[in-house]
Amino acid sequence: MVRNMDKFNNMQVFCRIVELGTFSAVAREIKCSTMMVSKYMANLEASLGVVLLSRTTRSLSLTSAGEAYYNRSKQLLEDLAELEAATAQMSERIKGHLRISAPIDFGGMFMVPVIDQFMRLYPEVKVLMTLDNKPPNLRIGNFDISLLVTDTLDQGVVARKIAETELCTYAAPDYLARVGCPQRIEDLAAHHCLHYVDTPHGDYWPFIVDTEVKKFRADWFLSSNNGRVLCQAAVLGMGIVRAPKLSATPFLQTGELVEIFQDYQRPALAIYATYLQRRFYPAKLTAFIDYLLKYFEK
Repeated sequence: MVRNMDKFNNMQVFCRIVELGTFSAVAREIKCSTMMVSKYMANLEASLGVVLLSRTTRSLSLTSAGEAYYNRSKQLLEDLAELEAATAQMSERIKGHLRISAPIDFGGMFMVPVIDQFMRLYPEVKVLMTLDNKPPNLRIGNFDISLLVTDTLDQGVVARKIAETELCTYAAPDYLARVGCPQRIEDLAAHHCLHYVDTPHGDYWPFIVDTEVKKFRADWFLSSNNGRVLCQAAVLGMGIVRAPKLSATPFLQTGELVEIFQDYQRPALAIYATYLQRRFYPAKLTAFIDYLLKYFEK
């Protein structure tokens, strides 16, 4: 029994090495030394009698045996996680740690009230929320759910649409009074443009003109991965910003920003809750997804 438990532990370590890419990353995650991770790996390969990983000083790669063993091991570990989730649901208690990834603007502006109300309903749930505009790889297992503001989705995940926001163009009234208001997309070339990076549109601003998407690219005056920062820059008269309406709403309400190019159709960005597909879901995850959908229906 002890030997089987050791092999199971070694299997878990091996899978995390494949997913995280380095022994040191796994050591940090499980709070042990890199030498101990190497020992787990050596014991697993010795017990199987095959080499699973090809190691050099700079990289790791799976052998053909390692790839086959990883795929089957990963399935076994996922089956075990689903079994535990299904069994835990029998207690009808919603508890445990919920790990959420969210975009910087959306998470910072909207998710704290959601989490606050959810945790009031389910006080045995603890939440870790990480803000990052780059979607995480859910297969690595660092997050239970990833919130995305996007118009494109990757395959292999469940995506539930919870809300929608428009992609609009804004400027401060005093900036427009001083520099002039652009009337056509081409006019933007004569303006300071404030660019939101890390979006599905890359280094372009998309506009819908007569049902066709027209892309504008400038020598950006200021770029950031935070829409609120760019909106604040626009409020100070630094230029014109293109951002999701959810980022600009507080400044529109005060009149510090106004929308321009209103005659053009505004591209829509959906806000999704995404998570891995599985046969059984932890009660904490299903409860949170249901709560998100109801919250944003308001």
